[in-house]
Amino acid sequence: MDSGAIRRRLALGAAVLAASGALALTATGTAQAASGCAGREVRTLPFKTGVTHVYKRDGYVCAVTVPRTPGPVRTMSVSVQARGNRPVVDAGRYTRRAGPVTVHAGHRCVWIKGAVGRSSVSSGWILC
Repeated sequence: MDSGAIRRRLALGAAVLAASGALALTATGTAQAASGCAGREVRTLPFKTGVTHVYKRDGYVCAVTVPRTPGPVRTMSVSVQARGNRPVVDAGRYTRRAGPVTVHAGHRCVWIKGAVGRSSVSSGWILC
């Protein structure tokens, strides 16, 4: 195999690697932008009318509550409480989501709550 063929194959390999890396970054950024939370999703707390997603990154815990069916304005809430602190709450009338709510938990347990309409979820102490 001549040196030109080797260079072409190396260039093709580098291009494929760069494209796959860019695709991975785009997919991660899209998920993060959709939730509003940074980090990786560590829990999903489903309930009758919605789902509360929990994310963690560098000692910070973030949560978002989304309805199962988007649509009209309705009452939604999400709260995150690090053990030993007061809960941080986002509650109101929304169409798409409540939150994001972020707290610094370090290595402490957190209690997550989410609600859409009259249905809700409460995690108990998790991520200890």
